Amino acid sequence: MRLFVAVVPPSEVVEDLSEFVEPRRAHPDEDIRWAADEHWHITLAFLGEVPEWKTEELGERLERAAKRQKPFELQLTGAGAFPGVPDARVLYTGVRDDTDSLKHLAMTTRAAANRAGVIVEGRKFTPHVTLARLRRPVDATRWVRIFDTYDGPVWTAGTLRLIESRLGQGPGHSAAYATVGEWEFLG
Repeated sequence: MRLFVAVVPPSEVVEDLSEFVEPRRAHPDEDIRWAADEHWHITLAFLGEVPEWKTEELGERLERAAKRQKPFELQLTGAGAFPGVPDARVLYTGVRDDTDSLKHLAMTTRAAANRAGVIVEGRKFTPHVTLARLRRPVDATRWVRIFDTYDGPVWTAGTLRLIESRLGQGPGHSAAYATVGEWEFLG
């Protein structure tokens, strides 16, 4: 199973961001593949391929991490690009987290995965929501300036999700996501 651990914004936050992004989607550009609203999430740990027999222990350890976490406020705001603005392959909106709870949660979920024998892939944690992927490196200065004006509503993160990604099975041959575990922050 191809898995990742994430915090998913509530529907009202997704709708607000969607209203902001929609006019940009209306101008087709063959170099930009816009992420579907229902795929918007903040990845805490990308786990890649995980054998199914490891998922039970992984779920138990993630549940423990969630139970120790207090709910906390987040806001989607600003913009950026990976690997950088002059050679962007990904456009994203940033995440404001005044308490650094998201960073702490990313560390605890990665540690929980490692203790379950699951190797966490990826780089340094940068909280973001991917808005679009670019087919080739592009100078994204114009896009980042536009999305940098976005300030979404403040919301309370209250759950942790383990999500399966099935490549090429969603609309337009994108990935299809399915939540395989969800745990409340009980702190």
